[in-house]
Amino acid sequence: QVQLVESGGGLVQAGGSLRLSCAASGRTGSSYTMGWFRQAPGKEREIVASISWRGGITYYPDSVKGRFTISRDNAKNTVSLQMNSLKPEDTAVYCCAARTSPATSSNKYSYAYWGQGTQVTVSS
Repeated sequence: QVQLVESGGGLVQAGGSLRLSCAASGRTGSSYTMGWFRQAPGKEREIVASISWRGGITYYPDSVKGRFTISRDNAKNTVSLQMNSLKPEDTAVYCCAARTSPATSSNKYSYAYWGQGTQVTVSS
């Protein structure tokens, strides 16, 4: 089992930045892909970034590409999401997730472990 706890959400004006962090505990010795997802009210959960076990491969959807950056520190069992140039449409609950495979995936159903999420609100 892997436990995930997010931090760093909050309220920011459009154009601003936030950095989210996710701390993993439990069976962190395996080769997990990590991902960040978000869910806005009335919308489906969608991926915003994923990173392979060794960090060499990342994935971003077009909606955040060039604005968001995912990174990980396996020694500290953490994964971060730097979000720049935030837009009101980025408002959502952001969750980190772990997938028991070293390869990245945008498929939310392939992620077995999820954090509780942290709210990000971007005001216009």
